[in-house]
Amino acid sequence: MAEVTIEKLHKSYGTVEVLRDINLTVSDGSFVVLVGPSGCGKSTLLRSVAGLEPITSGHITIGGRDVSALAPAQREIAMVFQSYALYPHMNVENNMAFGLKFAGTPKDEIARRVGEATRILQLEPLLKRRPKELSGGQRQRVAIGRAIVRQPKVFLFDEPLSNLDAALRINTRVEIAKLHKLLKATIIYVTHDQVEAMTLADKIVVMNQGRVEQVGKPLELYYRPANLFVARFIGSPAMNTLAAELSRDGRSVSVGGVSLPVTAGATAAPGAVTLGFRPEHCSIGKSGVPAKVDIVERLGETGFVHCRTADGTMILVEVKGDPELEQGADVRIAPAAGHLHLFDGSGARIPEA
Repeated sequence: MAEVTIEKLHKSYGTVEVLRDINLTVSDGSFVVLVGPSGCGKSTLLRSVAGLEPITSGHITIGGRDVSALAPAQREIAMVFQSYALYPHMNVENNMAFGLKFAGTPKDEIARRVGEATRILQLEPLLKRRPKELSGGQRQRVAIGRAIVRQPKVFLFDEPLSNLDAALRINTRVEIAKLHKLLKATIIYVTHDQVEAMTLADKIVVMNQGRVEQVGKPLELYYRPANLFVARFIGSPAMNTLAAELSRDGRSVSVGGVSLPVTAGATAAPGAVTLGFRPEHCSIGKSGVPAKVDIVERLGETGFVHCRTADGTMILVEVKGDPELEQGADVRIAPAAGHLHLFDGSGARIPEA
């Protein structure tokens, strides 16, 4: 496997810049997930690493070798697509072996590699089937197997689970996590799915409008988002955000006529800020921000209460059991001490004192 470095990468289509000054290091053997809204540039970045998209400027190195101008076949990478990209007229065994045959790999070596990938992915009963005879999850395993037999330095995954139903996504996600631990592979993985990113990644790269907003471990992004965009994007459901006023001493914020303590204090000047707290870090009680119940979602053991403040801001509260609240009920929402996030007028996180 190998380290991947991306330095000062720019990508434009005519006058439209889609990737802007991307700098990123993917350590040898790590699992890095690129996330962001549709059109943020994450798939374009992955395709640039693969050599499927020529870059406008900058450098990409794989294992210390500059591959910026090399064709995909020369980069020692393997890519797994969301559409599987299997040959419909070939059975599973031949689909996995085709790339090796095309490259002139000896027959005994092809048999060894295909056999090893088959064992790892438990594909033995499927070897003689064609793609049309396979489920979505099985097709994706074959596509991953075809990547494994190439013995690449880097695996690239482009939203590989997006075509699967919910149950298959969970199973295949677990298989990919096990595969990473087994192969100790360097993986760059694109997804729009929060759960995939949080559960699979060693490091998450959050992108927006062609730029990298924040890079960090999953829990680092969850507990300490660098800005308002990351705060709202990471976490499911999304973080609640409200307009608030920071006190002169930075020890409290006022929202909806209620003062809330800022445990660690804040270093910004007093005045308008954005207050954030997650649905799982607040509760409905006798004190807190006043609101009215909009709707209650009962999901079994847990549920969500959608509330609306006087100025129309929505607040989502995660609850245990049945809260027995009716639409229009007056409630108070209390954020948990130590779980408040503050952001300045530019959207940047306000550091604790």
